Amino acid sequence: MSSASAYTSRDVAVGSYALHLSEGGDARGAPVMWLHGSGPGVTSLSNWEHTIAALPQYRNLCPDMLGFGDSTHPDPPPNGMAAWTLLRAETIVGLMDALGIEKAHFVGNSMGGMITTNVLKRWPERVDKFVLMASGGAPLPPGPGLMNVMTYYQDPTAERLRDMLAQFVYDKPRFADTLSRITSERLATTLREDVKRSHLTTFKMPDGPREPMITEADLGKIDHEALVLHGREDQIVPLGASYWLAERLPNAQLHVFPHTGHWIQIESAKRFEFLVDAHLRGTL
Repeated sequence: MSSASAYTSRDVAVGSYALHLSEGGDARGAPVMWLHGSGPGVTSLSNWEHTIAALPQYRNLCPDMLGFGDSTHPDPPPNGMAAWTLLRAETIVGLMDALGIEKAHFVGNSMGGMITTNVLKRWPERVDKFVLMASGGAPLPPGPGLMNVMTYYQDPTAERLRDMLAQFVYDKPRFADTLSRITSERLATTLREDVKRSHLTTFKMPDGPREPMITEADLGKIDHEALVLHGREDQIVPLGASYWLAERLPNAQLHVFPHTGHWIQIESAKRFEFLVDAHLRGTL
């Protein structure tokens, strides 16, 4: 199945918001909620388009999370990462309600991993198995590349966007064409005022101490089968973040990909798809 024919897209009402949902695969298959990471201009399909084409046996649900892409950008927006995370988790569960889905597998990339663990903390009965790919949420300093993501709007140019995205992969020459394509696809979205507003308020630093969005005690209560994945050369979220998560989740496997950066699904696509499929089928 080609990626061009792998999905359809529509807007789904979730309370007073709308989430832009791309859906592909087998409508009778096990539902999988694919949650993308953060960054200027990101959409769900820019993270997962080729992955869902490679896994057509599932009902693949790829929403632009609240404040991203063509989903609603609240105005006024939530103030800071914690408030955005809570609201994004609520609207993802609301999306499941709107679609009549009681339980789904979750795959969360980076910020999407934080949303996934927040859903598990608050609505564990809505999650079957889950995958965390280079997930945020650990109490560790960010990788050096994340600062370029956070400060993109100081100089929102195509060149700056491409340089920022280049830090998401390890083998930059090999993926030069891919980076150019993603830059072209995302640039117009980054320049929208609603996208800029959502990005800046997501990364707004709190005035006081930051409260953790997931604690060691929270993780210890999540007994779902977990697969934790990380690229060894990740410059956005350090490898130690996944060690921290896997050591505290009671039923987690950790797989580290050599010669791979933040975008495992692109740099190590076949191994990523194999591991995710085996995990969701219970054969890993």
